[in-house]
Amino acid sequence: MSTVETILQAVEEDHAYVVNLRRHFHQHPELSRHEDATNERIIEELTSLGLEVHRIPEHSLYADITGELPGEAAIVLRADIDALPVQEADDRPYASQVPGVMHACGHDAHIAGLIGAARILVRNRNLFGGTVRLVFQEGEEVGYGGHKVVESGALDIASRTFGIHMASNVPVGSVVITPGPNNASVDYFNIAISGKGAHVSTPEAGIDALYIASQIVVAAQALVTRRVNPTNSVLIGIGKLTAGTAYNVVAESAVIEGTIRALTPETREQVKRELEELACSTARIYGGTASIRFEDYTSPLINDETSSHEAQSTAAALFGEEKVITNRPASLQGDDMAELINRVPGAYAFVGSANAKRPNTQVSHHNKSFDIDEDALTVSTALYAQYAIDYLQTYAGA
Repeated sequence: MSTVETILQAVEEDHAYVVNLRRHFHQHPELSRHEDATNERIIEELTSLGLEVHRIPEHSLYADITGELPGEAAIVLRADIDALPVQEADDRPYASQVPGVMHACGHDAHIAGLIGAARILVRNRNLFGGTVRLVFQEGEEVGYGGHKVVESGALDIASRTFGIHMASNVPVGSVVITPGPNNASVDYFNIAISGKGAHVSTPEAGIDALYIASQIVVAAQALVTRRVNPTNSVLIGIGKLTAGTAYNVVAESAVIEGTIRALTPETREQVKRELEELACSTARIYGGTASIRFEDYTSPLINDETSSHEAQSTAAALFGEEKVITNRPASLQGDDMAELINRVPGAYAFVGSANAKRPNTQVSHHNKSFDIDEDALTVSTALYAQYAIDYLQTYAGA
């Protein structure tokens, strides 16, 4: 029996177990940076396999599986573990039991798939040498956990990283692995404008922070259309403007909140720099002042070309070339798997979870009705396990 056949048979044997795991995590979701019970269940599963589990402050975990064949290479397999502040709409048998919290992005499936892969790899240590490091990462939804994993040094043993994400816009059974930019950087910004209050009948006696803010909001879009090459996707999204205290008072202060999304580090830094210049100069023209504060949620997720081709080959061997999609358009959504790939070359695969006969598997991620076709778990589990083996036994020595 070939290695691929061995892995696929093991995945089939464990499918019901992995489905039940996914449903457990779906019923017991926890918000970003509060994944305590999730951690405890992951630890329980991994220690039952004889693995030693290490904590990455505050709520991430890792464990190593060492192969029995000769080899020194190491690969990191990552799954994110946090849920969202969403009230689940559908009354499924495995619906969330936590009011206002839901696994509406598939992270429950990511956890279950990686635990499933761990079970298979532990039983098949004779198929590989080197080390598979399993990383269960907190706080993806708030752009926190990826940075902490990198800072912890948990990636330092590895020469490759790999992760998967459910995809509700891809048919179940298919896998998307695309080299290059896949997801955008995510930066939050807060622009604080200071003016001077006055009666609205004497605007010349005041400095209108609301007017300044409105000019910044409008002019910011010109940074996208006039300062960035139109072939480079970038977005400045402004979702909140707060100003003023009364209808007849010139606003003394205003605050703009928004996000910048870009697909390259260069465009990201350009737009951040020019938005700050725009805000400060616009405020100065009208007699006010402005300051800007950025929060770095994540870098752009750029799949390493070599890693992507490796993962494509593995996926084709598992599922057939016709099931491997290699040209997914980049998304302006973010994912802090980018931080891991920035540190150690790697690839991020999108596993189809949509079933045309089940509309709730086709809704957008973060939707209150979100669900997956659980056959996607066979794909993710197999891909995690087989790519780790292929990398350690073939690609690392190429």
